Amino acid sequence: MKKISKTTRSNIVTYAMVILAFVIMQSLIAGGQVSSALKGQLVPICVYICMAISLNLTVGILGELSLGHAGFMSVGAFTGVIAAMSLQTLPAPARLLLAIVIGGIMAAVAGVIVGVPVLRLQGDYLANLLNNIYVGVDGHGLHFSVTDSASLGLEGGIVLINGPMGAVGIEKLSTFLAGFLLILFVLTVTLNLIRSRSGRAIMAVRDNRIAAESVGINVTKYKLMAFVTSAAMAGMAGALYALNYSSVLPKKFDFNTSILVLVFVVLGGMGNIRGSIIAATVLTILPEALRAVNDYRMLLYAIVLILVMLVTNNPTLKNGWNVVKEKLAFWRKKTPVTAEKGGGADE
Repeated sequence: MKKISKTTRSNIVTYAMVILAFVIMQSLIAGGQVSSALKGQLVPICVYICMAISLNLTVGILGELSLGHAGFMSVGAFTGVIAAMSLQTLPAPARLLLAIVIGGIMAAVAGVIVGVPVLRLQGDYLANLLNNIYVGVDGHGLHFSVTDSASLGLEGGIVLINGPMGAVGIEKLSTFLAGFLLILFVLTVTLNLIRSRSGRAIMAVRDNRIAAESVGINVTKYKLMAFVTSAAMAGMAGALYALNYSSVLPKKFDFNTSILVLVFVVLGGMGNIRGSIIAATVLTILPEALRAVNDYRMLLYAIVLILVMLVTNNPTLKNGWNVVKEKLAFWRKKTPVTAEKGGGADE
């Protein structure tokens, strides 16, 4: 029987954790034990998990600091809205799927445009661009303008993106099931990329660029691969996010959102996919959970963030945890031997 590697076991645990959480939540919802406030957070939680995993690919696996991840999210959000609202003849699930796919493709294109010259993006740039774009649709197709909605020249159509007012009148298509499936997709892409030959090349570039170049690794190629993949997944999450609300403003995808997602990655552990999932979930729920103490809510939120940061970056605690893991591994190896000897004492 072929032995399962440590990495495979870790990946199985990650998938199992996500699936179990989904099953538990669905059971609680069916039993009427979930509040309306928490139900409203389920899709955003899925979105932020996808965002955290995708950013971890850039920050933790590639080793490049990106402070404009919300920009790619905005590209996916607004292109997804345009796609979903332009395809009214299709059933809702098909429109949602197409919106997510198109949002991911357009965000990937934006990733290539940005990544080729600088591998950097400030989210505010794309948000400001969206403040000056007007998109409408009528019987003649899509209409675009950078002036105002009147210049679209619509004939009985509707305005999809109204400049600084963003996208309005959106039909809510996103569901918790769609969010769960998107998490599984993002997880599959990320974990398989990390384990692939390309993933090993990306990590080699992260660890030592000069050494990677010396053995023939194309640094630009693999940096761009990770960056564009990360952007595409952020765009898909953006489409899911936008189609969960009746209106979405460009300012939602500003620098603060990029920093929020970066916090998820840092607190969960850079390069730690499972940690990103947990951090995104807890820190998305926490502000709402603390609403009962509204006067001190943000203070308590800040204290929790500081404590988590201290714990995750404390060498003493890390060393202590490593000692515990080593002892557990030792006893696991020792148990079969003592059993064969009739449970006798160590020799």
